[in-house]
Amino acid sequence: MSRTKTEYLECKFSAEPREAGVDVRLESHVIPSRGSFKYLGLIIQRGEEIDGDVTHRIGVGWIKCRLASGVLCDKRVPLILKGKFYRAVVRPTMMYGAECWPIKNPHIQKMKVAEMRMLRWMCGHTMMDKITNDDVEEKVDVTLIDDKMREARLRWFGHVQRRSTNALVRRCERLALEGTRRGRGRPKKY
Repeated sequence: MSRTKTEYLECKFSAEPREAGVDVRLESHVIPSRGSFKYLGLIIQRGEEIDGDVTHRIGVGWIKCRLASGVLCDKRVPLILKGKFYRAVVRPTMMYGAECWPIKNPHIQKMKVAEMRMLRWMCGHTMMDKITNDDVEEKVDVTLIDDKMREARLRWFGHVQRRSTNALVRRCERLALEGTRRGRGRPKKY
């Protein structure tokens, strides 16, 4: 473990106050604390805030949009095809991990604004053209992002709800048994 590169993020799991002024040390070196870090493409923040992750996901969506600008801004490509491409490539990058977000109305509004700006950019429209958001969504055949986020959360909730209460215990027991004895041949796929 590198003493110079190691940092930590404190997570509060209870409302009890913590001792102030306590340093985390590795031998004689004091480990600095972080407010957030990136893990598997997500921004993990202190507390329950997701502002950094929402902003990061919007930025990643814009990067994908710009990378695909050859297709998305080509006037010869039909708008319906652009919408399909957007739904298949850009929106999933923006919504990665959204199933687990403790989302609030400002986050939804931020995502809606970013998506509408991308769709208008794809269509070649500006706000000066006086075309409503509903018309733009209809042209490219895209549903609202807040509906898709709600759908993803409900799908995740359904998976969690259907899982039995002792599923984790059974999985750990099965893995422990597999570690002690192993049959002949290729391992089974689960």
